Amino acid sequence: MGHTLEVATLGGGCFWCLEAVYDELKGVTKVVSGYSGGHVPNPTYEQVCGKQTGHAEVVQVTFDPSVISYQEILEVFFTIHDPTTPNRQGNDVGPQYRSVIFYHSPEQKAVAEEVMKAQAEVWENPIVTELVPFDRFYPAEDYHQQYFKKNPYQPYCAYVVGPKVAKFRKQYFDRLKKNSVAG
Repeated sequence: MGHTLEVATLGGGCFWCLEAVYDELKGVTKVVSGYSGGHVPNPTYEQVCGKQTGHAEVVQVTFDPSVISYQEILEVFFTIHDPTTPNRQGNDVGPQYRSVIFYHSPEQKAVAEEVMKAQAEVWENPIVTELVPFDRFYPAEDYHQQYFKKNPYQPYCAYVVGPKVAKFRKQYFDRLKKNSVAG
């Protein structure tokens, strides 16, 4: 494994949905749910849900750029959430659900700007995704990690995450890790 891995930090609504999707992509080595973009150190889920910490629910995706590019990571991001609704995804409302890309380098920022420009053509309403420099990432509590995998029948997972994952699998079938298709 001589390749240098890269990290993407993305917020697009509930982190359970994003994690479930990125976990299945070829080239992704690790996905951690957590919080970024706020002003309170080590926030809890309750604090973030209280909307006072300024954090967004995010996933931190570690990937091998020789297998999947940052651009492709972002293209997936824009197909699995609605980047036109400020502070909201579906019934989830609040600043913690904002659409946001935390870039880790000037290169990532440039790629994100390109992808967002292209995406602006696709969506009817203006894209409200924030593009901000990455500062800190706080992993979420253990029970949030791999949440969909562990709790597929929990109602939110069954009705919100499940359909998103199914749609994503159809769209990106050829990009999935072998073992995720059997599920």
